[in-house]
Amino acid sequence: MGEEDYYLELCERPVQFEKANPVNCVFFDEANKQVFAVRSGGATGVVVKGPDDRNPISFRMDDKGEVKCIKFSLENKILAVQRTSKTVTKNANILGFCWTSSTEIVFITDQGIEFYQVLPEKRSLKLLKSHNLNVNWYMYCPESAVILLSTTVLENVLQPFHFRAGTMSKLPKFEIELPAAPKSTKPSLSERDIAMATIYGQLYVLFLRHHSRTSNSTGAEVVLYHLPREGACKKMHILKLNRTGKFALNVVDNLVVVHHQDTETSVIFDIKLRGEFDGSVTFHHPVLPARSIQPYQIPITGPAAVTSQSPVPCKLYSSSWIVFQPDIIISASQGYLWNLQVKLEPIVNLLPDKGRLMDFLLQRKECKMVILSVCSQMLSESDRASLPVIATVFDKLNHEYKKYLDAEQSYAMAVEAGQSRSSPLLKRPVRTQAVLDQSDVYTHVLSAFVEKKEMPHKFVIAVLMEYIRSLNQFQIAVQHYLHELVIKTLVQHNLFYMLHQFLQYHVLSDSKPLACLLLSLESFYPPAHQLSLDMLKRLSTANDEIVEVLLSKHQVLAALRFIRGIGGHDNISARKFLDAAKQTEDNMLFYTIFRFFEQRNQRLRGSPNFTPGEHCEEHVAFFKQIFGDQALMRPTTF
Repeated sequence: MGEEDYYLELCERPVQFEKANPVNCVFFDEANKQVFAVRSGGATGVVVKGPDDRNPISFRMDDKGEVKCIKFSLENKILAVQRTSKTVTKNANILGFCWTSSTEIVFITDQGIEFYQVLPEKRSLKLLKSHNLNVNWYMYCPESAVILLSTTVLENVLQPFHFRAGTMSKLPKFEIELPAAPKSTKPSLSERDIAMATIYGQLYVLFLRHHSRTSNSTGAEVVLYHLPREGACKKMHILKLNRTGKFALNVVDNLVVVHHQDTETSVIFDIKLRGEFDGSVTFHHPVLPARSIQPYQIPITGPAAVTSQSPVPCKLYSSSWIVFQPDIIISASQGYLWNLQVKLEPIVNLLPDKGRLMDFLLQRKECKMVILSVCSQMLSESDRASLPVIATVFDKLNHEYKKYLDAEQSYAMAVEAGQSRSSPLLKRPVRTQAVLDQSDVYTHVLSAFVEKKEMPHKFVIAVLMEYIRSLNQFQIAVQHYLHELVIKTLVQHNLFYMLHQFLQYHVLSDSKPLACLLLSLESFYPPAHQLSLDMLKRLSTANDEIVEVLLSKHQVLAALRFIRGIGGHDNISARKFLDAAKQTEDNMLFYTIFRFFEQRNQRLRGSPNFTPGEHCEEHVAFFKQIFGDQALMRPTTF
């Protein structure tokens, strides 16, 4: 299988730590994502490493017995070490503890939950809140600061608690529906079959429901329960695995990844993609065919590393692997912590439905360049898509673009209204990679596409117009450079009749840059001149601005005709027009303009001569030099 077929990979630079052995115990802290290697109970050293730690933390502790659990508080300020399983006062079994902030800690026992504030200077704890209930096991999601406690004999009633700034809130408990079991066995919920993760900003409890021999199920499935901050937990999604065996779950880039140990493959699910809704839950199937994680080579390191030594292949889907949420895989026996990653490029060829592919890619973090490459690919000669498919892709892109523009506008209006001071929760919308604006599409896709000689020009124009149609549909103002691209393509293929229609029926929106472009086309297509002036008038462009535009394009006669047409020729600056005429280096044009102003002077003042205030001495001298004194108009007397 080629590298382009694997859509999951282990990160290039894993966290490397001392392998677990009889002397070295390994612990993982889910909140700080740190691995602790504790040698001889800490007496011969503790080394702490995390994904972002350039410098590992090293220290020693007195060996006061077996270390059961070890974790730093958030921001690595305080270290907590658990060495016993029994509490001092209640004779309860300690199941574990979690830091919920840099100075707040929660202890979970089989008799309940206790929330404390740590007072470092006094080296003491202050009880903030506690709750008594029978606890089988617990689970903590640090991203949302929620602890889940398993209660009751069957272990399937889960009680969530939420922690925030010194408060512990009890959320409504809920029951996990266990599969039917044979009469001889009692069903129960195992901690191994539960995970908690944030997916698309919402907290979910994921339950791996194994195949039951007594049911008609075709295999195991993952049931997603949405756990809101307020209100009851609700079963929302079911991910169909269609196989049995040993599974493990990760969440990567909002995708649920299900690993299957027996076949050494994984599948991904995207709950944002359309599934089958039965009125209460949505059923989903894997987005793509099952694939292995990309083969991984363990690099040779240390003083024994010799250049001739080849990297050692890593045993994927090993029974020693332990997965943690959201995207962590640890091999304690090999001494590695990896982050699991999704590769988007291979998915492009594995998901032929372009609409579904776009829905998938637009939800991914690093999607921009892959989406632009898909757009270029669907406009290539070899993989050319049909116009309806291209339209669908453009609509999906512009839907995201419009959402961002609307959010930006709402934010700007709120700031203008002074709401940012009264509402600290008001935040500027984040521009994700899914927002592809007109500049992105023009630069990376369309400008290269129109240059392809092998493409039929009708298809090229149809694609450009499809993109403009999509922008208009979402009420996004079309940038002038897109209209210019259409006009240049039409002119290149001498499709002036189509250009005239597009302008006549306002398919191409009016703009000053567009009007200037039309002016420059007058030599190829004479009607373009009038079309341009009509456009400038529709834009309510100031008359002097239109004159400036025409003069800047050396359209001196056109500027004069325009100003005469609106009756403003008696007040215009002769020098400005004579300057423009001289710059064209067309002597006959200069003669015509000079004569026009002589006639104006005669009509207004009874003399063709220019007054000193008009500063035209230079132009009079130039006229004499070219045409001679005798060519000057003589005053007419009555």
